[in-house]
Amino acid sequence: MFGNLFEEEEEEGFASASSRGRAAKGGDEPPPPRGRSNLCGIKNQGGTCYLNSLLQTLLFTPEFREELFSLGPDELGCLEDKDKPGAKVRVIPLELQRLFASLLLVDQQSASTASLTDSFGWNSSEGTNQHDVQELNRILFSALEHSLVDTSGSTFIHRLYHGTIVNSIACKECGNVSQRQEDFLDLTVCVCGMSSLEDALWSMFVEEELFEGNNLYRCAQCDRLVTAAKSAKLKKLPPFMTVSLLRFSFDFAKCERYKETGRYSFPITINLQPFCEQTDGEESDYSYELFSVIIHKGGCYGGHYHVYIRDIDQLGQWEPPEEEYKLKSQKKGKEDFKKDVCEPKLQEDDPLSVLTAIIAQEPSKSVLLDQLGQKLMDKIGSSWSKKFRKHYGPIGKFLQSHSDVFMLVSNGTRVALKANPPSPVTEPPSPVTEPPGPTEQITNSDPSTPSDPGAADPQLEPKKEGSHWFDLNDSTVTSIRESDIEKQFQGKESAYMLFYRKTQLHRSSEALNNAQYKVPLHLIHMAQEENIKLQHMREKFEATNNTVELRLHLATHYRLENGALQPINKEQDRSTTLSFDRRKTVGDLRLAIYQMLDQWEGDMALTMAKSLPAGLHLYNTIIDDGVSVYSAGLQTNSDLFVWNGREVCGATVLIGAEWEPVLLTVVRPHLGEDGIPEVEDGVGCEEGSGGFENEGTGLKKEARGFAGAATLGEVKEALGEPKESLLCQEHKGRKRAEQGAGEGGGASGWRLFPPDDMHRTLKELSLKDGDALLVLEPQSFDSSMFTLNGDVVTVTTPSDCRWLQVEFQQNGGEEGDKEEERKKVKVPATGNMLLCEVKHRAIEELQLQESLPGAQYCLRQVDCTGKLLPPVCEEMSVRDAGVRLMTTLTLCPGIAPKASQLFLHFSVGTAPSAGMEMDIIVESTCTVKECLKTMLDAVGLDGTCWHLRRLDWCEDIGEPIVDEDASLTELKINNGETLIVTEGQLPPKGFLKLSVWFYLDPRDNSMETDFNGHTEEQTLEVVTAGKTHSQSSPMYAGNMAELKSVGQVEISDEATLEDFKTQVMTLPSLQDVCLPTAAFMRVWQLEGQRLARILRGQHLTLRKLKLTSGTDLCVQQLLKEEDLGPKEVLLNVKMGVPGERCYYPPEELVWDASRDSSPRSLRTCLASHYGLSPDSLLLAKHQPEKHTWEEISNWNQQVSKKKKKKKTESLLGAPFHLKDGDTIGIKNLLIDNNRDFVTMEDQQGQQRLREQAEQRRKGGQAAGSDGVGPCKKTGITKSRKPEVALSINVGVFR
Repeated sequence: MFGNLFEEEEEEGFASASSRGRAAKGGDEPPPPRGRSNLCGIKNQGGTCYLNSLLQTLLFTPEFREELFSLGPDELGCLEDKDKPGAKVRVIPLELQRLFASLLLVDQQSASTASLTDSFGWNSSEGTNQHDVQELNRILFSALEHSLVDTSGSTFIHRLYHGTIVNSIACKECGNVSQRQEDFLDLTVCVCGMSSLEDALWSMFVEEELFEGNNLYRCAQCDRLVTAAKSAKLKKLPPFMTVSLLRFSFDFAKCERYKETGRYSFPITINLQPFCEQTDGEESDYSYELFSVIIHKGGCYGGHYHVYIRDIDQLGQWEPPEEEYKLKSQKKGKEDFKKDVCEPKLQEDDPLSVLTAIIAQEPSKSVLLDQLGQKLMDKIGSSWSKKFRKHYGPIGKFLQSHSDVFMLVSNGTRVALKANPPSPVTEPPSPVTEPPGPTEQITNSDPSTPSDPGAADPQLEPKKEGSHWFDLNDSTVTSIRESDIEKQFQGKESAYMLFYRKTQLHRSSEALNNAQYKVPLHLIHMAQEENIKLQHMREKFEATNNTVELRLHLATHYRLENGALQPINKEQDRSTTLSFDRRKTVGDLRLAIYQMLDQWEGDMALTMAKSLPAGLHLYNTIIDDGVSVYSAGLQTNSDLFVWNGREVCGATVLIGAEWEPVLLTVVRPHLGEDGIPEVEDGVGCEEGSGGFENEGTGLKKEARGFAGAATLGEVKEALGEPKESLLCQEHKGRKRAEQGAGEGGGASGWRLFPPDDMHRTLKELSLKDGDALLVLEPQSFDSSMFTLNGDVVTVTTPSDCRWLQVEFQQNGGEEGDKEEERKKVKVPATGNMLLCEVKHRAIEELQLQESLPGAQYCLRQVDCTGKLLPPVCEEMSVRDAGVRLMTTLTLCPGIAPKASQLFLHFSVGTAPSAGMEMDIIVESTCTVKECLKTMLDAVGLDGTCWHLRRLDWCEDIGEPIVDEDASLTELKINNGETLIVTEGQLPPKGFLKLSVWFYLDPRDNSMETDFNGHTEEQTLEVVTAGKTHSQSSPMYAGNMAELKSVGQVEISDEATLEDFKTQVMTLPSLQDVCLPTAAFMRVWQLEGQRLARILRGQHLTLRKLKLTSGTDLCVQQLLKEEDLGPKEVLLNVKMGVPGERCYYPPEELVWDASRDSSPRSLRTCLASHYGLSPDSLLLAKHQPEKHTWEEISNWNQQVSKKKKKKKTESLLGAPFHLKDGDTIGIKNLLIDNNRDFVTMEDQQGQQRLREQAEQRRKGGQAAGSDGVGPCKKTGITKSRKPEVALSINVGVFR
């Protein structure tokens, strides 16, 4: 209803046909011309799809259209006089005439109904309201009848659409028949309970309704109540039969409307003779054929209408649906197309092959640029962007680069093959200023006519009577098959109104393919004027939109420098802007440039250029003067170099992508006379040097451009360097701009190019703009500034000589240090300096050897919270250790780990507090068992009843480290990690830690007293089945039940449920609980503070029961042994007290649902339990969250859609989902007439829920009015837009 809101955006590169791209430049875009169907759609005003569908149906009802056109201005008046006082202008039929003429004759994709709806008296908001099309059909016809009073057309609607039904009541006693006739505009037939239109008509007009029993009929002749039969027949059949399907019904149980979506078939042709009163006429008098189907998609509160229509006069150009045509054409192969053009073999990985095949398969041998992307997706199942864009660029540029294969036609809006250009017959016509005549319509209406040289085989496009079906969906018109109507028999998108016409109605041969047939002359002139106006608008828009701005660069203003063209005068922009129509040819462009440059002599070459960081570079020269500017690839802001095609200022210019220049930053050492690096800032820095950190201290940088196809040896020669000089590339990932001071600072690394690289080009070496190239002579390594290690050159400039601050803490950095106990010293350091050297210098300057001789120290970093990190490895350099220069290290007592060692924290028994853990250094290759022994030796513990655990992300004691023979490296234990030494044997693999709770029986006072003695025990309130009386069984003592924590159990997941019960019985908290065997214990699983399910199967493992570590389990003491089967359900059943709104105390009942889980099985089980008859019991399930009862009926059945047979409903599935602990209420109907299960407690709970919902609603409104964020959902049904009555205002014309 709201148009195509979700259409995919068009592929870029099609600005010539892209409506969005042109609108931005050319202002308001004119409406596009008609599509391939040659039919006009109707614009949607926001919610007027129901109006559009009905108007299209009336338009394609030729008899209605011609009756409307037969009314002239002498009867209807003129629209120009409608505002004159006293003038009687029949506005609605006049506007309808204009709209129909526009739909028939004006060359536009869609027409507007704004003037028509204005004549209805609708305001702007009416266009967005959704209404029923069946209601509109009656109201519109009524408005037309009132508007045509006292005219020659006052009765044409009655003649075309009105019929008569005769209702009869026949007395069974005397045979007297009472009849009453009624007029009908449309037949409203039932959908619910019917499978087809014929069934519904049979029910209406063939079957009789008997008045008998308590529903007798008073016969006027017998003068008493008698048995009678009522029937209805069709008396008068109209030329056009309108059938309205009652898709929308009302559910009185739920008090809401719903839509019937079941299958409901209807025929293409139907004979109404069995339903008529008089059946002695010709068979053709009762025969109708379908010509329009209005379809509704959506629900009963909103949706979208569109219409399937048969084009009786063949005004449109019908083509097979694209999917069907593509499928059949692939089967047919090359023989389906012209003999002189063979279909290319499709290679899905080759875009040239795919696009060529798409265009070759089109009947017109051309494709709209807007539709090429979609056709590509239909062909290969993938879009251009996903499959080809990465390697071939945008699709528009791909077409431009293959101008020898593709060409643009129809003013640049369509693409065709140069080897097979479209002929004037096959090429879609350009917008015309006059409506096409009958001859033109016949030529282009059928793609399979012999006049079409590209016509396909007749088997592909069968031309039969009735094949002209179209789907008119607002502005969109597409061809469909007659068989597509069957898809609308059922579903959310299904038929809603049917329009039949008598088969006796034949059309004149003059009407076929003639849109002007019986259209008034003044309306034809109006359409012609509108077409001329649209054509001028399109030409103006195209001219404006197809103007490109080209930047011309003249060769006289440039010189060749550093492999690229540089302007002679860099201070002035020497480019010239030229505005040109891209639909013209390159030869026209060349002539225009000649006229601009009066002084140009000799040949003129036009070469596409691009401005690069190195300068202007030339690519391909445009040679073919016959191609259009657009096909040549020239767009707005394209650079075009104008020269003689050979040289610039005497220098030969190499063109092409392979010679694209690369701007490199050449770095050289800048040494003084004594060999010491001179400190300068930015010496020789040119364009491009800004991408690096200031390395001018000791280094000199220069930006130079080189051709991408030049070898490294040629670059060295161009730099004027001797053959023995070395070239280095900055190490990847080591650029100073990326590195900063945070990765160790210090020197920068460069990779030495091997001798073989001297013969490789810059492109092959992946050098790009901005890359740095270091040039060194062999004697440069005599300086301390450069160090060669293998093929890596390390450059240490004076600015790299930085410092590290070392802080000494006497007591290891504990809190409470006094400032005077902290000593700080700044040590000069570089990135290559070893940390052991940093430590020795710091110890010397702090004079610690004198005060504490023989003490050992280590360097440690500090995080942002002030916590000491593990000691750094002193065998590593500052950079390799990840220490940032100009940061602070802490000098602490202790031993520094080696590169092969790990520094670990550990604690015994509990998770350590900050600063309370102990430290240890172990080899990273040692096993967990060896690490544990080292920790035990460090704290003086003996024995084997210990194991190691890690800390989890919450800094709590986590899972144990099970594999004691694995090394620390294999377990990914990192430097500085904390381990916990835990007492006890290592649990076996796959162990579970389960929390155990005990259900406290409120009737067992001794148990409660015993638990009250344990003050440390935790309590938990859980939700049980539902609120009952206080006399109820233990587990159902109310909405909340109290549980007591009895500890945790660690057990293997391979242990059985019986093993778990046995281990639970050994818990100290359950020593006083009487549990003779494990069978006297019931185990519940807790989920979200709810008793969720009973664990079954004494011999099933905990893994099969899907228990995981951390699961909460509840154990319950039983008075007898219990072993529930997998399909045995434990229910809480309670019998209602007769005549009262309460229940007897509940009882536990085990229902075996393994063989039968139907309501009948449960009813039989309960009847056996209570000793009653099953038919006397009424059951319901309690819903504690809603405080409601859901009645369980014995007759509830559901129908399987796949197997058309009824199956018995299972209470274990939807909608009841019976499970352990559910409450079942029972009513004995023999002694209890109250069928209501709701108690006073339930009513109070429902009232609380309503009050809470009202508070949430008010709170949401208050939040919305205060503007504090969006309102949250309150659970209340979303308010719908109020329905507005549909009306059409008509003047008085009597």
